[in-house]
Amino acid sequence: MHTTVGIGYEEQQDKIEAMLIEAALRTDGLKNVPTPFVLWTGLADYAINYQINAYTSRGSILPKLLSDLHRNIVDVFNENSVQIMTPSYMADPQEAKSATEPWDGTLINPRE
Repeated sequence: MHTTVGIGYEEQQDKIEAMLIEAALRTDGLKNVPTPFVLWTGLADYAINYQINAYTSRGSILPKLLSDLHRNIVDVFNENSVQIMTPSYMADPQEAKSATEPWDGTLINPRE
């Protein structure tokens, strides 16, 4: 199964990919092996479109899995202060919405 999110160009691409994989790994019913993977599906006006792909053997509950994956994506992005840009967003916040220092490879609140 897969879903797509648009994230601003200013965000670090390897961080975004790690966050999407983390969200998939948090989703009960999606397999850890083969590992979830990310594809870039578009370069839009304001965002890169990232598609998270994961495997499941629980096809009978795909709508529930997709809902859980979406919830986990929102949680991981909020935990790491990254704004999801698409399908659309209202406006840029007053404060910078992305980190100013290089990403050190560590996600905030990773799965335990």
